[in-house]
Amino acid sequence: MSDYSPDEPLKLHHLRPAPGANKAKIRKGRGEASKGKTAGRGTKGTKARNTVRPGFEGGQMPLIRRVPKLKGFSNARFKTTYQVVNLDRLSELYPEGGEVTVEDLVAKGAVRKNQLVKVLGTGEITVAVQVSANAFSASAKEKIAAAGGSVTEL
Repeated sequence: MSDYSPDEPLKLHHLRPAPGANKAKIRKGRGEASKGKTAGRGTKGTKARNTVRPGFEGGQMPLIRRVPKLKGFSNARFKTTYQVVNLDRLSELYPEGGEVTVEDLVAKGAVRKNQLVKVLGTGEITVAVQVSANAFSASAKEKIAAAGGSVTEL
């Protein structure tokens, strides 16, 4: 600790590293006496003169050129994806029946908001529900209608 006196409060600029804590960096290639000349690179060769670029495999055909290019076109990124709700889940969430909307399903934690919802026909439903969703499977429509409910596609 330099220029610090106990009379004044200790400040950050009063602190100094402990003696021997900071080791001086070795500056390579600055004269024969201190790792000069080859500077720890050995003698001759590419690695002594320069660095090899990333992806260079010593003259062997590199991986990026061995692997074929992806050809063609896919519509997969334009596909509409739905969050799925099955009838057995609807019968759990609405045991007395009633009106089922996407907002209700979001509030009950069955689906996430701002995504499309599709109702599928896995399971049974015995109560009349009025379901409005973005899409329905054919079996879900049949089962909801058979239970006395109705289907509205948004």
